[in-house]
Amino acid sequence: MRDSFRQLRSELRRQGYYNRPTTKMLAELGINTLLAAVGLVVVIADERWPVRVCGLILWTTGSIGIGTNTHTSSHDATSGKRWVNQLLTYLGYPLYFGLSATYWWHKHVLVHHSAPNVIGIDGDADLSPWFATTLDEVERASDARRFYYQHIQQIVFPLAISLTLISQQVAGFIYVARSLRRDSRTIHHYIDFACLFAHVVLTLAVPMLFFHPVVVVAWYLVRSFMMSYAMFCVFAPAHVPTAAARLDKGLKGIDYALAVTTTTLNFRVGRLGRLLCSGLEYQIEHHLLPDISYMNYPAVSRYVERFCRENGLPYRQYRWDLALWRSFSAIHQPCPIVRDADAV
Repeated sequence: MRDSFRQLRSELRRQGYYNRPTTKMLAELGINTLLAAVGLVVVIADERWPVRVCGLILWTTGSIGIGTNTHTSSHDATSGKRWVNQLLTYLGYPLYFGLSATYWWHKHVLVHHSAPNVIGIDGDADLSPWFATTLDEVERASDARRFYYQHIQQIVFPLAISLTLISQQVAGFIYVARSLRRDSRTIHHYIDFACLFAHVVLTLAVPMLFFHPVVVVAWYLVRSFMMSYAMFCVFAPAHVPTAAARLDKGLKGIDYALAVTTTTLNFRVGRLGRLLCSGLEYQIEHHLLPDISYMNYPAVSRYVERFCRENGLPYRQYRWDLALWRSFSAIHQPCPIVRDADAV
């Protein structure tokens, strides 16, 4: 299978799909930035609450587009120049979102992509002790916690989603602070910290010069809650549904392509969805070929699907609404952890 995958990469490179249409991606980033800016202006300038709500939705819409576009840069897939990708990542994550870039590179690019949905390694797949997504967690739990997993977590989970961005921000701040105390710290940790500090100044301190602090903090939290649900809508459908297998960290003898395709799902979106997701609807392609521009994924998907069929790998794609529903349903139906490579 590895030879077949190498042939796939060679064919895609020969077809020119490794070329990065940087200008087009930056244009989409500009559109999303404009949407977010217009939404922010509406929230600030108009005192009518229905209009402000529309502005908040527009602000969130543009922001999630900025986030997914930045996600591509974090994988060095926006430009052929690494410093451009890093610059865009710093601007998008720590400066705009208050999300540590170095934390993201470690948690997502390094850990998640090397072991998607591997319980005990991939933190995105392991929600314990707050929520149980596997039968093993339910069975090991005490009576009280098992009761919570079976009857209460389904109610708490939709509310907890609203804290996703804030929890990631806190985890990122802690990661950077600890990294700066280590001898292994690099210039990237200092740049990251500077961008995070600038985020606090620009989004909280400066607005407080013109508006009441309570109002500023309230709008910041509301935006964070909205962004958290938007993040769930974009990132969850790929790995959260029970159809996406959870693998044991001790599992051996499984090919990476098989691990990816059994733990990852694609979902279909329309034109607006493509602008907001920046290729994240093609999660199988993204995990197998993260260094290819998301703008090439629609064409690349034909090659990837054929590669999967020829090698007996699953290639699954759902409607976005169905994938979202199954993401929420996963908390109602914990699945077993796969410990046998043959079972995969």
